[in-house]
Amino acid sequence: MNLFDTHTHLDAPQFDEDREEIIQRALDAGVSRMINVGFNRETIPSTMKLAETHDFIYAAVGWHPQDAITMQEGDLEWIASLCSHEKVVAIGEIGLDYYWDTSPKEIQHHVLRQQIGLARELKMPIVIHNRDAHEDIVKILREEKASEVGGVMHSYSGSWETAKLCLNMGFHLSFGGPITFKNAKQPKEVLAQVPMDRLLIETDSPYLTPHPFRGKRNESAHVRLVAEAAAQIKGVELEEIAQITTQNALERFGIV
Repeated sequence: MNLFDTHTHLDAPQFDEDREEIIQRALDAGVSRMINVGFNRETIPSTMKLAETHDFIYAAVGWHPQDAITMQEGDLEWIASLCSHEKVVAIGEIGLDYYWDTSPKEIQHHVLRQQIGLARELKMPIVIHNRDAHEDIVKILREEKASEVGGVMHSYSGSWETAKLCLNMGFHLSFGGPITFKNAKQPKEVLAQVPMDRLLIETDSPYLTPHPFRGKRNESAHVRLVAEAAAQIKGVELEEIAQITTQNALERFGIV
């Protein structure tokens, strides 16, 4: 098995007691590569440390919409400087979050536009966080010409109509634990229609834990459960989903 967890947070404090054991468990489960995501002043350095310590861990760095209000002068230049690192493969996670009231919408919009502009300048793919902001996300991606770099709609939760708009802008759609939930009708319906060459899988660990471990801490080894669910929805073998999603990730993030 050759699985790729395209979105994880192994530097989260939930893993402070057993981080290396969690990483080894992922390897034992057939997870050959992972992308750890640094999204603010605290997590970007710890993400870089993980990527530099482990050959099979890559980094995405950006400013999360929940933390948009904390972004200061010089932070965009900091992200830009890190993008020259051989292990940094994307700018993210960036986007909009209208669920948590932690940063005003206008500030979220400004920070997102800044980072898309940086991605276009550096020719880096972007990883989009979108919670309850589908219309505005599509609008900003279009206005900022994000199709020039493309990227990933992380933990996709929108409709098929929105998915088609994102696919037309060159984005891949990534799915995680929710596709294993009995009541998650929409993500399953969307995944069933996504072209195989635009499909990615992830855990977003320690969050969004798949069934049958829902409610417990998530970990990268559980990306196999996501792959199993995706295989069932697509009507193909697990090995095919693993092979295709890994190849998609390697191509999307420019990993040789």
